[in-house]
Parts: sequence; structure tokens; C-alpha cells
Amino acid sequence: MKHRKLHTLHRPARQHNGHPPLVFVHGGYIHGGCWDVNFMRHFNELGYHCHAVDLSGHGASERREDLHSYDLDHYAADVAQVVAAMPTPPVLIGHSMGAAVVQRYLEKGQAAAVIMMAPVPTTGLSACSIQLTRKHPDFLREAAYAVRGKYTANTIRVMREVYFSPDVTPEQFTAFKPLVQDESTTAIAEMMALAWRPPVRRPKIPALVMGGELDQVFPANLLHFTASGWNAETCVIPRAGHMLMMEPQWTIAAGKIDNWLDRRLGLKTATA
Repeated sequence: MKHRKLHTLHRPARQHNGHPPLVFVHGGYIHGGCWDVNFMRHFNELGYHCHAVDLSGHGASERREDLHSYDLDHYAADVAQVVAAMPTPPVLIGHSMGAAVVQRYLEKGQAAAVIMMAPVPTTGLSACSIQLTRKHPDFLREAAYAVRGKYTANTIRVMREVYFSPDVTPEQFTAFKPLVQDESTTAIAEMMALAWRPPVRRPKIPALVMGGELDQVFPANLLHFTASGWNAETCVIPRAGHMLMMEPQWTIAAGKIDNWLDRRLGLKTATA
């Protein structure tokens, strides 16, 4: 697949202590800046080199005009391009659509471990989309305003209710607004029918599936479907919504990830 010019935000560890690098992969309708608000700054303080990629057509990466032609394979190739520059296999952390992307990458690629946050269910988007529009009938209209940067009072209300928990502060939601952008219709259509494409390969690496108790996009009761395919541990963050890395509960989610990595990869023992 064609090599593309990708923007990757890199935050080196303040004091690297042998931990594998972390590669963060954002979800749909947003770009990699979502990780830099809290997670990247937190983990680079813990000794991790952190990298957040803007997938093709997103953020500061090139070819925004070709966005609607990109599918999950294109995005997986973006991840492969980033990982190829790493000195050691990284830990992949994907959110929502990004979790589907890292799974697609792992059909061919390697990683030290994988963490899937609020993943697209193995059953695809269709059922969740129907449930979401029943609960929030004006969501699609307001989301279309949001991707154009046009926020009315109702747009703010609906986007907050769908993507965040009731605990989100106005300041936290304000940080989310400029990150929102359009998404590939090709990738969305592919995720609608995700159940019809079984994975080609799942490497036997440590895997964690994490979700928010109050996630309105992909309910927490669907996490076990993803976890079972990876023999993964499952973690539900109390009172958190879909945007786990930007929620008031982000510190709980980050702490769970740090402890899991220590335990599964033996980091504290290896670096003591």
C-alpha cells in the first residue's frame, strides 16, 4: 500500500526506563490530539515513549481530500508505517474505531501487547447505531454540525450526552470540540458489516479490553464479545462514557492500564 505522509505526535519519556513504546490510535470522527490532552502526558511521566498517529485524512496527516476512500486496511497500513520506525515492538492502544484498526494491523503485524478501549463490537456498528438513534433521535443531525465546527446549544447537549458521562466538565468538553472532524464513509460502511469478516489472524499477545460503564455508543455489556476472541482481560471504568481518555475518570482508566502493563509485561521487575 502507498506510503503516506503521516503526522505523528511524539512525546518522549521524561526518564525512559526500558518500557516498550506506546502507540495510540484514535477513533472515528476525531484525530490523534485526543490522546495528548491527558494520556500521553501521563504515560511519558511514567517512562514511556508515546506516539499518537493521525490516521490518513485526519488531523495534520495528508490527503484529507481522499478521506472517504480510506478503509480499515488503509488505516492499518498507517499503523504499520508508524510501528516500522520503532526500535522494539510497541504496545498498541486503540480507541473505538482505532481498536478495530489495531486488530486489523495485528492480522499481519507484531506488538508487545494490545489495549482496546471502547472497541467497535465484533457484531459491527449496525445494531449500536439503531439503539443510539432511538435514544438520541437528533444525534446524526447534530453530529453533522459538529464535524463542521458548528455548535449550537443543542449540538453541545447531544454530543455531551452521547460521547461523555454526566460528570464531564464544560472545560473537558471544550477541549473535545476542536478535535472532531469528518470520517471516511468507506470505513464506516465496512464497520457496519464487521461481523461478516472474520479476522485472518490473532497473535497470542497480552490483550486488555476496556470500556466505560455509561458508554452510550458501544455499551459495556458488549465488551466480552471482543475480549473472548483475544482471550483478553476486561475492565469497566465506573461512571465513564465513550471518550475514556478525556473523561473525568481518565486517571482511573490510565491507572488500570499502567497496572495491567506492569503485571502482564513484568515492567517493574524488569526495570527494578
